[in-house]
Amino acid sequence: YFAQLPKEIKQGFSELNIGYHLRKANITKLSGYSCLTVFKLIFLLVFQYKNWFRAFMSKRSQDLPGKDTVYRFLNTPTYHWRKFLLSLSSEMIRLLQPLTSKDRVTAFVIDDSVFSRNRSKSVELLAKVFDHSTHQYLKGFQMLTLGWTDSFTFIPVDFALLSSPKKENRLQEINTNIDKRTSGYKRRQEALKSKPDVASALLDHA
Repeated sequence: YFAQLPKEIKQGFSELNIGYHLRKANITKLSGYSCLTVFKLIFLLVFQYKNWFRAFMSKRSQDLPGKDTVYRFLNTPTYHWRKFLLSLSSEMIRLLQPLTSKDRVTAFVIDDSVFSRNRSKSVELLAKVFDHSTHQYLKGFQMLTLGWTDSFTFIPVDFALLSSPKKENRLQEINTNIDKRTSGYKRRQEALKSKPDVASALLDHA
């Protein structure tokens, strides 16, 4: 009941084949709530509760999965979220192309923003990063986002959360318990690279 989508959103989930893209990115579970169900719940939080605290304080709290279930879903290092996003964005672009004039310019756009975590202390790979808009150093990450545009619509295609390549600017290091064969570990290694190198890799991947 808690993951029942409104009619308008349910149609979008169906047209975009969300479940297929999750399975394609190896985002599956052997038991318990399905990944699609947990994904729907997290998606709906934006529109219904805004955060977990409000969800658990609501009348529907007894129908919600446990907090650990959701955190495991978000933190499982074998889930390939990059592959999911690229697969989903490709589906969206495929649906948009018949509606777009052939004369319209299409392009990749790279956005660089600061993801502030000033109150955090123990977040993995937390670093001091420079915010060009305020000209100050903040605790957090650089969020590098690659998007596709047809000069009217913008669709995120890939992203990288960057720490700092300089060890003296990093406040935390990589968790040594992470399996080095997983997508999660590769993401952590990527976070230590320079911004131009990661931007180039995002374009190659797309």
